[in-house]
Amino acid sequence: MSAQPGPAAFERIAPVVPVRDLAAALARYGRLGFATERYGGGPGYGFVSRGAVELHLTEWAEHDPLRTGAVVYLYVSDADAVHAEWAAADPPGRLTGPVDTPYGLREFGYVDPDGTLHRVGSPLGR
Repeated sequence: MSAQPGPAAFERIAPVVPVRDLAAALARYGRLGFATERYGGGPGYGFVSRGAVELHLTEWAEHDPLRTGAVVYLYVSDADAVHAEWAAADPPGRLTGPVDTPYGLREFGYVDPDGTLHRVGSPLGR
């Protein structure tokens, strides 16, 4: 990817992920080692963060995990260590084992009950 010069620098991103039950989602992310916070300015919105990674959660009554699920990719320093931590937390949903990819990453996937696929990867050879 080549960078295009622009008038302002992009500094961070916070994807907004739909959930059916905000309290359950915040608890689930807490089990996965994220700091969690419910937005105080109104119902149905929250934040989860871990290190420099931040996701926003929005409770959406029309959310259907089979049609409106999300995908986020989390780059980490050690995918195996994160996988071991998440496996020990035994979150609801589906957790796949780590694999080496042909594109140079060690990665695994976690699909939560809201249909969000979390792809987690770290560079091979670290």
